[in-house]
Amino acid sequence: MAVAEKEEQNRWDPGVHSYASMGYYDADYVPKDTDVLAVFRVTPQKGVDPIEAAAAVAGESSTATWTVVWTDRLTANTHYQAKAYRVEDVPGRPGEYFAYIAYDIDLFEEGSIANLTSSIIGNVFGFKPLTALRLEDMRIPVAYVKTFQGPAHGIVMEREHLNKYGRPLLGATIKPKLGLSARNYGRVVYEACRGGLDFTKDDENINSQPFMRWRDRFLYCMEGVNRAMAETGEIKGHYLNVTAGSMEEMYERAELAKELGSVVVMIDLTIGYTAMQSMATWARRNGVLLHLHRAGHSTYTRQKTHGVSFRVISKWCRLIGVDHIHAGTVIGKLEGDPATTRGFYDTLREDHVPANPANGIFFDQDWASMPGVMPVASGGIHAGQMHQLLDLFGDDVVLQFGGGTIGHPMGIAAGAEANRVALEAVVKARNEGRDLLREGPDVLRRAAERCRPLEAALATWGDVTFEYTSTDAPDAVPTPSY
Repeated sequence: MAVAEKEEQNRWDPGVHSYASMGYYDADYVPKDTDVLAVFRVTPQKGVDPIEAAAAVAGESSTATWTVVWTDRLTANTHYQAKAYRVEDVPGRPGEYFAYIAYDIDLFEEGSIANLTSSIIGNVFGFKPLTALRLEDMRIPVAYVKTFQGPAHGIVMEREHLNKYGRPLLGATIKPKLGLSARNYGRVVYEACRGGLDFTKDDENINSQPFMRWRDRFLYCMEGVNRAMAETGEIKGHYLNVTAGSMEEMYERAELAKELGSVVVMIDLTIGYTAMQSMATWARRNGVLLHLHRAGHSTYTRQKTHGVSFRVISKWCRLIGVDHIHAGTVIGKLEGDPATTRGFYDTLREDHVPANPANGIFFDQDWASMPGVMPVASGGIHAGQMHQLLDLFGDDVVLQFGGGTIGHPMGIAAGAEANRVALEAVVKARNEGRDLLREGPDVLRRAAERCRPLEAALATWGDVTFEYTSTDAPDAVPTPSY
């Protein structure tokens, strides 16, 4: 692609210059190890040169404004300019371009996702010369990674807290989300936990409503958890949602959860990045796991051409310091392309994530031993899919069956038992070296012969699937192999 024509006028002539001519595009720039790198999907307005559009994104997300300002001469101007250094056509999507942009690390406050996001996705998404803009991926340099706390505990420490190894964890969201009294809500927690689940959870919109105030919910839920632990001899937990209208209220709710002996509290993505970081700090200080529900994310992560990819949200949330985050199921009722979702899971769990365009990963990412985040798979999954889920996600995942537990025809505890028996049968088959995708259905049927609840679950939901075309599959051309 040809470089946009440079203006004849001097950089410091007054008036309006192209962003490219002001230094925001540099095809010869070699990113430094300490640069924050971003790749945007840019859709310019008709007649706007794609290189100028990329330069405008770099400029408007760093130091530029619409005209020459003389105060630029009072700074080390080129040092603080973001630089678009590569612009590529998006394969198979005319009019869209991948713009690679480098930001000097000095542009960002240490340990602040609020500052990072204000810079990278601040005003630029409303820029008129662009029809649409999407932040596809970022490379966070190790020098910046090390300024963040990271997960309050991480996957390894969580397993040590819970004394659960060698298998995925099982959970369920209480249904219906809204309307139950506190006592009935706590009864669901008890039945699900005694039936074999490791966790139950509040959903994103259960906070402190007239039908059930938060304090009552916490008391009845922890009564259910404690009774289930006494009966099963296993550590159990309920994600007590401490999301509230102010940080003061959130801290009050979290403190009561801790006093009641809860191993985990929950927050919603909607509380914002500063509140999330504050709760992550609290969780580490108090030895409580932190579960993040990604409530609202699809308003800006789902569409292919505009917004922010969830792989970027995953990176920000790992830096922030949550222990869990909902990351998709592929086979459930919510959006999730297999390759894209695999990229999310790698981003959350692995220490070094190599670039892999087939999974939507544009950059190598080194987490420098920062603990991993436990992904949560939830939304329309059931026991009959257990072999697929284990094949997709491995052991380090929380599998949450809400309707697939509470909707069981024999009752809630039976639904939990069906999920636990299915999981243990499939894990055993995996450990024996069996082909899960080919032999999994037979493994489940044989286990169901000795477990009436699993038999009923397979009969009820065995053929239920959610087959829809994903709106967010990676745009990558396979590299030929010779």
